[in-house]
Amino acid sequence: MTGRTLGVAGAGCLTGLFAWACSDAAAPASGALIWQDEFEGPAGQLPDADKWVFDLGTDWGNAQLEFTTDRALNVSLDGEGNLAITARRERYMDRDYTSGRIKTLGRFQQERGRFEARIKVPVGQGMWPAFWMLGGDFPNIGWPACGEIDIMEFRGQEPNIVHGSLHGPGYSAGQASSTRFVLPGGGFHEDFHTFAVEWSQDRIEWFVDGELYKSVGPGDLTGEWVFDKPFFILLNLAIGGHFVGPPNPDTVFPQSLLVDWVRVWSP
Repeated sequence: MTGRTLGVAGAGCLTGLFAWACSDAAAPASGALIWQDEFEGPAGQLPDADKWVFDLGTDWGNAQLEFTTDRALNVSLDGEGNLAITARRERYMDRDYTSGRIKTLGRFQQERGRFEARIKVPVGQGMWPAFWMLGGDFPNIGWPACGEIDIMEFRGQEPNIVHGSLHGPGYSAGQASSTRFVLPGGGFHEDFHTFAVEWSQDRIEWFVDGELYKSVGPGDLTGEWVFDKPFFILLNLAIGGHFVGPPNPDTVFPQSLLVDWVRVWSP
């Protein structure tokens, strides 16, 4: 999500209906649950400040159209056990849309393990929700040197497809290692789905609802492997940008990215 457009082709396994070719295994990590947020609380409550901080601003290098705020109107609990990141069509800070972007930078970061979330996405042209991670040294060395792990990205105009990607030195922007998972029937906006990566010393694997569909090691990349340090988590709902294009007249507002929980397991 930071300063680039996703590539379509990438290293690793085939996707969707052909995901069985990667591996028979898609079991949860055997480590301990070390961090979680279940998003329990009353409707309108902001996310736990001991776990999350807000990214405030606009564009983020992707030609996005929203201004991300720290208002409960854009990021808050829904009272039903979910975090709601809500995109609205409204004039705010010289932008025509508002939304939200939160991260665990300065609160939690982890090297390796299993990172997963149960999520229901919005739908429609211009909607760009994501569950992803950046290297904890991002503030010091920038992107793509810090590395990026996109656990789930979704283009609202492609309801049955999600993307898993890696970005780093030599394989960022349109040259990212990016693979699609195709849902066999229905769309991801119709229900909650679980998205995860399992990250070991020399491999990262992507799962949708427990199904392995992508696996990448250092030898699969066209540049440097930078996944040997702690990463922090981000959740956001972008509007527009290079990856999805602007909303069209049929795009519905407001809409929310709903997150039932986020959990991290030790290696």
